[in-house]
Amino acid sequence: MEKVAIIELNERALKLSIYKINNGKSLLALTKIQNFALGEELDRDELINPNTKNQMLEILKIYRKLIESYNVSRIISVTTNVILKARNYRGFLDEIYNNTGLNFVILNDEDYIKNLFNAVVNSIDSAKGVFLYVGAYVSYIVKYNRRAILGSQIIPIGSYNVDTHDKNLDDVVKEIKKQIQFSGILQDIDEDSKIVGIGDSFISMGRIAKKIQRYSLDVDNNFQLTNTNMEKTYQFIKSLDLDKIKKIKGIDYENAERITAGFALIKAFFEVLSIKEVTISTANLRAGLLQLNILNASQEKFNDLLSNSLDNYYEFNNDEFSINNSVYNMATILFKQLKVMHKLPRYYVKPLRIASFMYDSGKCINSENYTKYGFEKIVYSDLSGVTHRELLIAGFICVCQNLDDFSLNDWIKYKDIVTEEDLDAVRKLGVIVKLAVALNASRKPIIQDIVCDILGDSIIMKTVVESDASYEILEGMKVAQDYKKVYKKSLQII
Repeated sequence: MEKVAIIELNERALKLSIYKINNGKSLLALTKIQNFALGEELDRDELINPNTKNQMLEILKIYRKLIESYNVSRIISVTTNVILKARNYRGFLDEIYNNTGLNFVILNDEDYIKNLFNAVVNSIDSAKGVFLYVGAYVSYIVKYNRRAILGSQIIPIGSYNVDTHDKNLDDVVKEIKKQIQFSGILQDIDEDSKIVGIGDSFISMGRIAKKIQRYSLDVDNNFQLTNTNMEKTYQFIKSLDLDKIKKIKGIDYENAERITAGFALIKAFFEVLSIKEVTISTANLRAGLLQLNILNASQEKFNDLLSNSLDNYYEFNNDEFSINNSVYNMATILFKQLKVMHKLPRYYVKPLRIASFMYDSGKCINSENYTKYGFEKIVYSDLSGVTHRELLIAGFICVCQNLDDFSLNDWIKYKDIVTEEDLDAVRKLGVIVKLAVALNASRKPIIQDIVCDILGDSIIMKTVVESDASYEILEGMKVAQDYKKVYKKSLQII
């Protein structure tokens, strides 16, 4: 297993991220952030003053010690081109290298866009679309199709260089709209294109929008920000002074004063591009750097984000007793064979896939009563290529492996996202996952296939085996009571 460190120096902070890497998969092991008002200092003085230099060097020395303690084998150090504003930037970077051995690479706009693009397409299931990035001093609009960038537009305004001081925010939006000029390739955005929003401003707007609409799930990635919700959030922030904005939960105190400028930019983009809905992504620079510099070298490009996401989870959560793949395969067979019984559409295949693959994810909390705790693990495991509704359904399917653990009160909390049809589905699919686990009781692929026959009030499951499956059948029959409770038929396994 390899350890990789990524250090980012930008206009606001020094960030350290340490990842574990194995077989082309990654796990974030450590994150450290130290805030600096570097951007404001460069705007004012065009220099990095001695005090800031000394503080940054001390932090980088600490980061270096952390890197050594984690036995990191590779370090990627980058800085944004905002550093070029400093007349003494070369001397500063040389001083960093001489004191820490860290060699910072300056990313230009093209590099930044390339890294962000790779992060976006690996966080959101979107083969075709446009992503909008609102940064500190620059914003990007990038059009893509099938993992290729078709065109991009660099707009030299961001949340740090939009002046909102003592100004009407609506007037600021009008000023921004005048500065947004699109190249021809970006003017024609068709209805099939997904609009993706990334950057702190979009994430902050998503968090506040969720509070305003009383959204039940606290997950940032893949939140759908509609034009209506954007407008409500914009109007809400416009009505607050800075002190009140800083008190909003979930908003970084250090970035609070940039919130209004960022929201003005977002509103301008919505209006200029006639956007109806934006999918918010948590994609960021470090994810793109990791993908381009480390992961792509050891894995093929993948089109199925969920498969890669589940494999990534499994890489760091399996042991010699794990049977997750076998349970998933058996659950898929049962879903097909029992289609006449459950009558569920294909929409539920993805949630079933997640729940069956992560059926035992709650063991990290309680190894015996793991079904009860699988919900939290599934919903907050940062899976890609899955909607919030699908995540919730998968979490409840996992819980419904033990029907007694299912709470209608817990379900009602998410009534703004899930449906009545979903309620019926999670119970039926929970039993399927439980049966799939039972039919892998020996933790070996003894049962190769299942063929079902429906006879009146009974269903007979005929097993296709490669060796003695008596233990699997014994365990499978223990699910018969739950099966009858949900499917209203007796179960016989032979």
